[in-house]
Amino acid sequence: MEMMERYTSAIRDNVYEWIKDVKDVDILVGIPCYNNEDTIAHVVSTVAEGLRKYFKDKKSALFVSDGGSTDDTREKAYAAPIPEGFHRRVTIYRGMPGKGTSFRAVFEVAKFLKADCCIVVDSDLRSITPEWIKLLAEPVLKKNAGFVAPYYIRHKNDGTITNNIIYPMTRSLYGLRMRQPIGGDFGFSGELAVLYTKEHVWDTDVAQYGIDIWMSTTAINEGFKIVQARLGTKVHEAKDPAEQLGPMFRQVVSTLFYLMGKYESKWRNIKGSTPVDTMGEPREIAKIEPVSVNLSKLEIEFLEGFYHFNPLYKQIIEPESYKQLAKNIRKLKRTGEVVFPPDLWAKILYDFAFTYQTWSRNRRKLVDVMVPLYFGRTAAYCHEVSELDAERSEKIVEQQAKVFEDTKSYLIRKYEVWE
Repeated sequence: MEMMERYTSAIRDNVYEWIKDVKDVDILVGIPCYNNEDTIAHVVSTVAEGLRKYFKDKKSALFVSDGGSTDDTREKAYAAPIPEGFHRRVTIYRGMPGKGTSFRAVFEVAKFLKADCCIVVDSDLRSITPEWIKLLAEPVLKKNAGFVAPYYIRHKNDGTITNNIIYPMTRSLYGLRMRQPIGGDFGFSGELAVLYTKEHVWDTDVAQYGIDIWMSTTAINEGFKIVQARLGTKVHEAKDPAEQLGPMFRQVVSTLFYLMGKYESKWRNIKGSTPVDTMGEPREIAKIEPVSVNLSKLEIEFLEGFYHFNPLYKQIIEPESYKQLAKNIRKLKRTGEVVFPPDLWAKILYDFAFTYQTWSRNRRKLVDVMVPLYFGRTAAYCHEVSELDAERSEKIVEQQAKVFEDTKSYLIRKYEVWE
């Protein structure tokens, strides 16, 4: 077995002994976790049930990759009932704290176990069913896909970074309508897992919340066939964007922009977009748990952030867009109405994406400067969909994504002028 040097790997030495005992597997399921004692046992047992029900003829292993939980997460992951004979390992990974490092350990274990298919699922899921395992693994095992992205039904206020940045940007740049590029629950080939292990990104934002967009974008651009799996409703520990999404925003957007630089030669030649094949039967929209949003806090952060970062906004945002933004801020201050239309948002996001590539100073600070603008667009979006049902809210997201596509020429022109 090929062994990695100490500290150049996310897996600890004692895990190699487990790998030797298990030998090879057909399917590896990795579960990243950190302080998830309330949900981890349900996720572990449901994954095992899915493997037993749909892949009983396949050799499978469960690998729980923990970030040093201070609660009973590891104990509950070990105690969760699974069928006899299943291989299970629960361990603390090594390296920078974060979801990405947790996934790195999964990729490495998949490599050493020579897994044909690897699945990763979040540890805070309350809506996972055994069928998720079938839908995420089957396209890979049947050689119909190299990467399976989730397709969820979510509350309209859930996934605001996805709805307003990641989905429209990924669709516009790379020409694929992958609806949940940072969904957290993926299936992928062992070949792709090995490719992930070879990338030297583990001291960057990819080691934290940047991992999902990195996995999706790498799969698209390295030529792996992409499909989506209809997983139904996603119920998890959703976060109010006004309260908890700051670090996630910075890490995800920094990674998105970094990948734009890496794959520039590919996305500059892409126009329009194509649908992604979606596996599984369409599902009825079940009752979705509401996600509350502190709109007043979003609006205050937008307002105060604009004045705080105003000199930088003038420098980064094109004059016409800046003028419109400033006008909208004055209206918000005067009337309390937040106005931030998708076409303005697309141009401003493209302004920042372009500036990131040419920025010689601290790029993370540049992304920090975007946060108030993201809060402003999120507030405008939440107001727009406040009276709409899930289906009509989804149409708003799709319309915005089309605006990003139609505005891509604006981004291309910025590059052409710069060159």
